[in-house]
Amino acid sequence: MVMSSDNVHGLVLALSSSVFIGSSFIVKKKGLKKAGITGVRAGSGGYSYLYEPWWWVGMITMIVGEIANFAAYAYAPAILVTPLGALSIIFSAVLAHFILEEKLHIFGVLGCVLCVVGSTSIVLHAPKERDIESVKQLWRLATQPGFIVYTVVVLIVVAVLIFCYAPRYGPTNMMVYIGICSLMGSLTVMSVKALGIALKLTFSGMNQFIYFPTWFFTIVVVFFSLMQINFLNKALDTFNTAVISPVYYVMFTTFTILASMIMFKDWDSQNASQIVTELCGFITILSGTFLLHKTKDMGDEKTSNTPPVFSSPQNPNSNANDG
Repeated sequence: MVMSSDNVHGLVLALSSSVFIGSSFIVKKKGLKKAGITGVRAGSGGYSYLYEPWWWVGMITMIVGEIANFAAYAYAPAILVTPLGALSIIFSAVLAHFILEEKLHIFGVLGCVLCVVGSTSIVLHAPKERDIESVKQLWRLATQPGFIVYTVVVLIVVAVLIFCYAPRYGPTNMMVYIGICSLMGSLTVMSVKALGIALKLTFSGMNQFIYFPTWFFTIVVVFFSLMQINFLNKALDTFNTAVISPVYYVMFTTFTILASMIMFKDWDSQNASQIVTELCGFITILSGTFLLHKTKDMGDEKTSNTPPVFSSPQNPNSNANDG
């Protein structure tokens, strides 16, 4: 099948986005490590990384990648763009292996493959998006009872994670920080889609910025994006980048697809075969995530010949923040 010119543009933008975003994880981690030497680490609540040029280079790289990804959705369908986000995982893991010397165990590699296969399976068999002709139409979808319930549940869970679990378990359990970013990310994507439609319609001559929903979605995108950046920094500064990248991608993709199905009622157009395929994809994702989480420290076992049980009895938490 010959791809249309728009699809080619979308493909190039999506590939560029994966390269930029995958690289940003590594550059930001390098900046976070340098900042931690002279100031309070991000994993401990510090913000010394704001004075580190490498972190800003990584931040700019991520912004460029997100802009490219945003633009890709304007040219190509989500079924083409979204699976390519998995390439950022591979790119990030390879760079982490060679630049940050963060070794990924063979079972971690298998977990990464399972995550990518599962996520790709879900996206490729997801139903087509409905056509949206105005921001007001999206606002009606966003204020449906089902999506309002989802939004309230997400906000409550995020608040509990931030105020109850992050202070105690954040430095030792990466799922806390990643869970916050992923849950908020699902709402962010819905708002990004609305903002993208508003911009597209505005550029075509129908100004959407005269409507309240456009500004509401804009505020949501800005606020939630800043919150995600903060907690993603904590995760990157505390845990292995080669593990953070795929797990974050998996959880983010899962919650985003769930939010999209609730908001757009995508299941109405699906048959039994598509639903079963998506369920298999979810099982594959859960398997890969479990394998990655359980083997995240196996790549560092060779760094010490002393059994972990007897190492550093005076400082038992010395490896808690080893990234």
